[in-house]
Amino acid sequence: MSELIQTWLTASGLSGNLIAPVSAVIGLVLLLSICWISFYIAKHQVLLLVHKIVTRSSNQWDDLLVSNKVFDRIAWLVPVLLLLALMPYFISENPRLVEALTVFAKVTIAIQVARSLSSVLNVANDLFQESSKEKYLPLNATIQLLKLAIYLVASILAISILIDRSPIYLLSGLGALTAVLLLVFQDTIKGLVASIQISANKMVAPGDWIEMPQYGADGEVLEIALNTVKVQNFDNTVTTIPTYALISESFKNWRGMSVSGGRRIKRSISIDIASIHFCSSELIAELNQFDFLRDYLSNKNSEINDFHRQQGIDDTTNPNSRRLTNIGTFRAYISAYLTNHPNVHQNMTCMVRQLKPTEIGVSLELYFFSNDINWGNFEAIQADIFDHLLAIAPLFELRIFQTPSGFDWQQSH
Repeated sequence: MSELIQTWLTASGLSGNLIAPVSAVIGLVLLLSICWISFYIAKHQVLLLVHKIVTRSSNQWDDLLVSNKVFDRIAWLVPVLLLLALMPYFISENPRLVEALTVFAKVTIAIQVARSLSSVLNVANDLFQESSKEKYLPLNATIQLLKLAIYLVASILAISILIDRSPIYLLSGLGALTAVLLLVFQDTIKGLVASIQISANKMVAPGDWIEMPQYGADGEVLEIALNTVKVQNFDNTVTTIPTYALISESFKNWRGMSVSGGRRIKRSISIDIASIHFCSSELIAELNQFDFLRDYLSNKNSEINDFHRQQGIDDTTNPNSRRLTNIGTFRAYISAYLTNHPNVHQNMTCMVRQLKPTEIGVSLELYFFSNDINWGNFEAIQADIFDHLLAIAPLFELRIFQTPSGFDWQQSH
């Protein structure tokens, strides 16, 4: 082709000293035009056909090839390979231009092959994430490490092409730079070690709810990468945590709660000490109407009567006699209420305990688990239970303690 161009230029009457440069320019323009046409066909014709085939296919992996732009990056290789292959035919008379374009083409091929392999690794990662049931394999970190190695090799090849030296020449000089490389890639190395330990010990996996207050993280783990862990907080913000921090610092993982199917509720009700007293016969008669207390009151009355009979006590006002208290009966009611509640997990700890008296009264602490771990449902269950208990406490002649407000002072006057 170069000879044909020169022959045509000679026949056109162009002076001899201009034939060579003009021939090189024309050859370069024709060569670049062919490369651009080949790229246009590959990008807008062949890829369009490939996309149509993929959309009609029932396979999943080919959709991932399209979404990760594997074919798009391969399409960039077409014009560069044509440029490298057709140069001797179009601009062979200009060795400097051939050499420069050859270097450009080889460097571009090295970089583009690395980008294409990176996209293929993304496809492998997506396939694994969608099909695998094992969440604790550090594949994401491994993929990133492979990408780093691929781009490192591509960079070495590109530099060796630019300086016209063997890649072995560059690799031989890396030994002296080991300390510098360790310093530069220390976060990557620590992240790789951390991801392996996280996977081996099953400390955390994508989808887990973790809390790490020192980094402002409280939400679901989105991704565990080589250097960072992304956590989507409940306010939809995303917190980035260094991977190594998950093994060097403490964090709370709520996976156990999710797996168990029960979510803990631990909350107290403060009772005004001045409202605590023995139950009168009238109060016991009223409380005996509660289904949850009927068996308790019957058993307690039998127990107290047996005690009085053994001790020879026939007067309930006797200081040695035993009597029911309204707070004790209320505590028994709460226990029976939780035991019969449909949203309380009956296979987990469920108890009501009395805490020591403080300046805010005597606290009855409820410790139990709901059988619905969904946050919204959990809050609704918790609120319903305590709404009921706070509303029913006056029937036991108990007052819920609260710090006096302005309204209380107005009522007192």
